[in-house]
Amino acid sequence: MPDPQILSISDLSTSEAKWVALKKVDFVDQKGTPRSWEIAVRKTTSKSGVDAVAMGNIFVHPSKPPATLLVIQYRPPVGKYTVEWPAGLIDEDETPEEAAIREMKEETGYEGRILDSSPAVASDPGLTNATLKLVMMEVQLSAGEAEDIMPEQKLDDGELIERVMVPLSELYERLLGWAARDDFMIAGKLFYFAAGMHFAKNSGYI
Repeated sequence: MPDPQILSISDLSTSEAKWVALKKVDFVDQKGTPRSWEIAVRKTTSKSGVDAVAMGNIFVHPSKPPATLLVIQYRPPVGKYTVEWPAGLIDEDETPEEAAIREMKEETGYEGRILDSSPAVASDPGLTNATLKLVMMEVQLSAGEAEDIMPEQKLDDGELIERVMVPLSELYERLLGWAARDDFMIAGKLFYFAAGMHFAKNSGYI
């Protein structure tokens, strides 16, 4: 299968855009100075007030070390394959937790139980008002389930998602390996998690 290619990049008016809009915010800062800021806003915020959900996940097997399931997909905004945790937008009438269970099943084929759900956090506060929740999930595998034989995904048209199972003990080094490649980029929220685990284990501060 050939790699994707960016054919062109052109300006897009807000009226033509389906998912995002560009806005100008005029505000007064802490010193009383008038200022302005350009921001991108989503057009699809759910009733929960949160735009998206990311599913941190731990796979537990009776005879193998804990692992996490990553997804790799081509992302046109960066023009590269990104290594991420499963994630998706929250539907209008869903809670973030309901969206996490649905998206986990669709993107990975697995059903997990929720361990923890974060508060709403900023996705990229210098650029956008978009928010997300990080929902940590656990998937229990039986002794007869192999990690390399995965259940069927239920992907939308245009979603081409590869799944990779990585032992938690190897996660940080594996991400550094992908990051060293010109055609890959690591999603920030995933790398921060891995770097946090690595720091906690090796820094001596905790």
